[in-house]
Amino acid sequence: MYLKEGCSLLLRNKRASSVPFVLNINPIFEIDKTTTELKESDVVKRLRSEKNIVSALEYFKFLANSKKWKHTPLTYKLMIEMLGHEHRLDGIQYLLQQMKLEGIACSEDVFISVITSYRRAGAYEKALQTFYRIREFGCRPSVRIYNHLLDALLAEDRFNMISPLYMNIKKDGLEPNLYTYNILLKSLCKKGRVDAACKLLVEMSNKGCRPDEVSYTTIISSLCNIGKVKDAQELAVRFHPCVPVYNSLIKGFCRVGKISEAFTLLTEMSEKGISPDVISYTTLISNLSGSGHIELSLAILAKMYTRGCSPNIWTYTSIIRSFCFRGGLYEADEVFEKMINEGILPNVVTYNTLIYGMCLSGNVEKSFSVLNKMMRSGCAPNLITFSTLIDGCAKTGDLYGASEIWNKMISIGCRPNVVVLTCIVDVLCRNSMFDQAYNLIEQMRMDNCPPNTITFNTFIRGLCARGRVDSAMVLFDEMISKGCAPNTTTYNELLDGLFKHNNFGSALELVVKMDRQGVEFNLVTYNTIIYGFYTAGMLDLPLNLLGKMFVRGIMPDAFTFTILINAYCKGGKVEDAAKLLNAMHAFNCQPDIVTFTSIISSVFEVSGIEPAWVYFSRMVASGINPVMSTWSCLVRRLLSKTGSAGAVDCMNNVLDSSL
Repeated sequence: MYLKEGCSLLLRNKRASSVPFVLNINPIFEIDKTTTELKESDVVKRLRSEKNIVSALEYFKFLANSKKWKHTPLTYKLMIEMLGHEHRLDGIQYLLQQMKLEGIACSEDVFISVITSYRRAGAYEKALQTFYRIREFGCRPSVRIYNHLLDALLAEDRFNMISPLYMNIKKDGLEPNLYTYNILLKSLCKKGRVDAACKLLVEMSNKGCRPDEVSYTTIISSLCNIGKVKDAQELAVRFHPCVPVYNSLIKGFCRVGKISEAFTLLTEMSEKGISPDVISYTTLISNLSGSGHIELSLAILAKMYTRGCSPNIWTYTSIIRSFCFRGGLYEADEVFEKMINEGILPNVVTYNTLIYGMCLSGNVEKSFSVLNKMMRSGCAPNLITFSTLIDGCAKTGDLYGASEIWNKMISIGCRPNVVVLTCIVDVLCRNSMFDQAYNLIEQMRMDNCPPNTITFNTFIRGLCARGRVDSAMVLFDEMISKGCAPNTTTYNELLDGLFKHNNFGSALELVVKMDRQGVEFNLVTYNTIIYGFYTAGMLDLPLNLLGKMFVRGIMPDAFTFTILINAYCKGGKVEDAAKLLNAMHAFNCQPDIVTFTSIISSVFEVSGIEPAWVYFSRMVASGINPVMSTWSCLVRRLLSKTGSAGAVDCMNNVLDSSL
């Protein structure tokens, strides 16, 4: 029997037709005529040696058409796995059907290979449908098959399908095993039902299925993720903790800011003869670096070396990030080079961290050289890389550099997303190229990458900064008409622009509109309005707004106090300004040079130099050194009261008495 040209599945059973595979009319495979019988091991070896799926499939079909070989469950299983790696799901279905036609029973291992292939392709529904036909293929459900299917559903977060399938296990007269329970525990924890997972842990034990390290680690990790670190620690003492459990607890304590407790756990591990692994150390290093404790991070790194635990790429990247955020680019470069010298190749996250640090410090030019090094090393930049570089160019107004990065991104086939496009809009606005920015937004819509609220906010900020507030208001209306909802930041940008350009009427209308539409007023909103009223000479209104802030639970910051103190001083209410200065400490706000200069000047005007010098001394004692504007203010006041000679004598007397 032979297959016609243009057929695809193997037809060896005359009683039923099968789905055809495409066949070559000139076969490239031959079987030695002297060979009496092929061995299964030889066929398996040959199939595994085929790197190309098409060649492997051709060989599989060639053997099926020969008279010297009949495929076995093992060769079918192998071919199914090879098709699964290539996500050729139709081919898998065809092979299952052919096994059925040839009367070859589908074993448990073969069916698990089918489910694994579907899982790899994300085709959980196909896996479920095939499972419900399992008996058609001569296979009976087993706990192992159920477990693989449950795991496939868990991987796709199909929690609603897991419970019914679990009930089927009992209907089929099967008993769940440890692997089954661990899948259920993960499912419950991923759904946020950690309490239910804890109850299931008890049920497991009652049914004679003793929880293992995976069971406990799953629940402990979930408890730590929701901030219940103490509960997780109490659960951990019920059994002999392993490294993954300790790592979950260390991560949990670090997440809630209890670094000392995390250190204690590291010591406890050593005391119990449990060697911390690279994850244990890296978790601590990452959190210490993130909170600015770079010296402690380096001490942990040194401890890793002494314990014979080699740092990995994430360890080094955490330290590089810490140096970058504190401006230590030289140190970050040193760590970067040390990592490479130790044979650890930086990945895209490491490069992005270094590039971000350089852009953060304004050294965009050097970040370009890192990008070139990254591409030469074969590490492909991603959208985060390009958006970081373009954003760095935007902050310095470097249109040429941003264009260069954009062209490089397009040339390697990296399609921009809304983040990158927003960065380009920012660059264009900083260069007053508003028409080009608007055209880009229109192009974004046509390319199915519509601008979001941040894009519009960037554009509005750019227009307001260049005095084109009317255009910003038009864009604001268009933003709403296009279905993009403005947020508090949008209104803050518009208010800032309107107040700065003395358009107080429109600013007040916008404030009323915000209030009516229920837009949240944040600290920036209040500071913007307060400063706007202050610059307009409406000195009473800022003080009234302070009460509204307290009612809404918004605490003032140093900027708020400085504006209010200036308002009091301008209004001649120096005593009230002084009280407000004293109240700043209750709100953890530190007065700055502007605050002190304002009150020193006002006190001098009302009460003379000696009371003003009290505040001057207080400023210096706070670690704030006077600047030119402070001295100028004092000298002007003295000149207006005593003349040039008197001013010099007065300053000398005051300085002598204070030293």
